[in-house]
Amino acid sequence: MRRYRKKAKIDHQTKPDTKFIKSLGKGAYGSVDLFSYKKDDGTAFYNAVKTSDSEDYNSIDREFRVLTELRGCPGVVQSFGNSLLQETDSEGKKVYKMAIEYAAGGNLTEFIRVNRRLSDSVIKDFTRMILQGLVSVHGHGYVHCDLKPANLLLFPRYDQETWYCSYELKISDYGLTVKAGEETVCWETSSPFVGTPLYMSPESVRDGTTVEKTLDLWSLGCVVLEMYNGKHPWLGSGVDDIKARLLGGNAPEIPETVPCDARLFMETCFAREHGERGSASELLLHPFLTGERKVADEAAGGVRRRVGLRIRKPPSRFEDTITTHGPKQKARLRKGPL
Repeated sequence: MRRYRKKAKIDHQTKPDTKFIKSLGKGAYGSVDLFSYKKDDGTAFYNAVKTSDSEDYNSIDREFRVLTELRGCPGVVQSFGNSLLQETDSEGKKVYKMAIEYAAGGNLTEFIRVNRRLSDSVIKDFTRMILQGLVSVHGHGYVHCDLKPANLLLFPRYDQETWYCSYELKISDYGLTVKAGEETVCWETSSPFVGTPLYMSPESVRDGTTVEKTLDLWSLGCVVLEMYNGKHPWLGSGVDDIKARLLGGNAPEIPETVPCDARLFMETCFAREHGERGSASELLLHPFLTGERKVADEAAGGVRRRVGLRIRKPPSRFEDTITTHGPKQKARLRKGPL
């Protein structure tokens, strides 16, 4: 089946003056490292670089072309350059590299682990940003297929006057992304899930070959649940057990301690019939995300109040971590002692 019309260009030019800083992590389709790049004036800036070997070329090629199409879209991690960079590793094997913006705040999985229970306001702010990213992705006809906290990156923005650290959250890792209604390349009989089993919907198991945009909305419900719970949905269950529960009509359990509006939001995401989940744009208007904002605006005379939270481990201050009075659509977290 023809999914894309042409391959991404490969850049064989000599790479710029770079310095390896540290490894940021490894995944199923490659590794990500942090590099500094020297400018002509002697200063440096920082980029993350994703590297895949020739066996995983199709994945990084797909991701680069999707990110190229989504450049400038809100809620989407940004890539750089007009083509993939082709190099040879220390073992003489061909590898392909893609430069993307560096998220100094890490990913949402790490953020939940370090800060433990997140406040209701922070969860709502993060949920809005995820949905804004999904509006961008879905608006271009794509389904992300692997929405989970590990693929949600945090970009800190510092305000020197107030000492607030605000976070901008963006969706990353588009290696499994496909066009809505098309077949997915990752489904196998031995692993009957479109993406990561813990965050996948019933139809990803039941159908297995084609995907729709509402698949990402089930995954979003799992992410919101994890922000409230502090632990993975289906924790302690194996793949076969998760499959059986999904096919049996079950959804992840929502604790009684979760606020009513958040519960209703997640129940919408977990609708058995995927058409009943609505769309990312419609979920942005859900009372879970609009109720607090209306009350806050009225209390502040129309001015949105800040969301404060002490950070247990503030992110490193690299030059690409911008000092700014960032836009309102950022979760604001006050720096402070442990």
